[in-house]
Amino acid sequence: MYIPPNSPGTPQPSFKNQLFRLRYVLVVVVILIGLFYLGAIRHQIDILNPFTNDGSAHVLPIVTPDPDYAMPAKESTRLDILILGIRGADDPDATDGGPLLTDSIQIFSYDKVTKKSSLISIPRDLFVTIHDQKKDKINSAYEYGLSHSSNGLQFIKDKFSQITGVYIDQVVVFDFSSFKGIVDALDGIDITLAVPFNEPKQWGFGFSLLAGANHLNGQEALYYSRSRYSSTDFDRSRRQQQIIFAIKDKLLQLNFLADPIKSFSILTLIRSDIKTDIGVWNFNELFDLANQVKFDQIKKNVISTDNLVVESKDNGAYILIPKGGTSAGIKQLFQENLK
Repeated sequence: MYIPPNSPGTPQPSFKNQLFRLRYVLVVVVILIGLFYLGAIRHQIDILNPFTNDGSAHVLPIVTPDPDYAMPAKESTRLDILILGIRGADDPDATDGGPLLTDSIQIFSYDKVTKKSSLISIPRDLFVTIHDQKKDKINSAYEYGLSHSSNGLQFIKDKFSQITGVYIDQVVVFDFSSFKGIVDALDGIDITLAVPFNEPKQWGFGFSLLAGANHLNGQEALYYSRSRYSSTDFDRSRRQQQIIFAIKDKLLQLNFLADPIKSFSILTLIRSDIKTDIGVWNFNELFDLANQVKFDQIKKNVISTDNLVVESKDNGAYILIPKGGTSAGIKQLFQENLK
């Protein structure tokens, strides 16, 4: 039974305790890349969308039924949040590939009953049906939805729901320039490497990190999380997860009482640079979720050629296709990842 916070006889939390709980809400922000939402109004995604204001979005064609892309039902006991990291206009590859292509695709899942949670990375080269007879890499789906649907946000949520077999409840979009700014606002982050990391080509100079403890500023975190010339996209997905949790650890160290100006400036940065459609929950529900997530027990997975996909070619282009020719294995992973 829900008891209103100001009911007679209900102990009222102290200001210090409220700040303590707020710190845990900040952790959820990072794990979900923007779950924390200040204000009561709904904040729709409008990031780098050139198609919504000039009427240039095209009408989607009629969809040919495909049983492999059936829409799953919403689960009341489960929360699934799609996290998209787009290239952004400042990406050196954006001129050729487009700033709206998603270089980072992850899904955070949470079981409201068992309190178990997971973070699964989906490779950007996964070859799927984007719409009807159109097939392409999954990293183009966000851009396609924005340019061809009157509700690009719903389009991308539906597409990943069909691919994973779990209903995507919310979506968060960030570009890597905001990612860099958040790390700098935190005065850098700390990661520990089991082996040295080296990227000699991608950035026009050699970028390397030593084995052991490393303190990274925003630009260094960007290089580390986006480097791909000397490693695979699967390894890059693992590095992106590592950076996410390093930001989480740094947020836990924030002292609101000692430096409230800096703390709330970081909140403002997160709110302005990370766009999300999350805005329907009230603060009590946010606090409850923040207290329930066991951050040290989040199960992390990367869909790769080691498990669910195989390498192939499409007109000479490198792609990844699901093993067995259908997304059944991917859907099974998402069904079992919270067990």
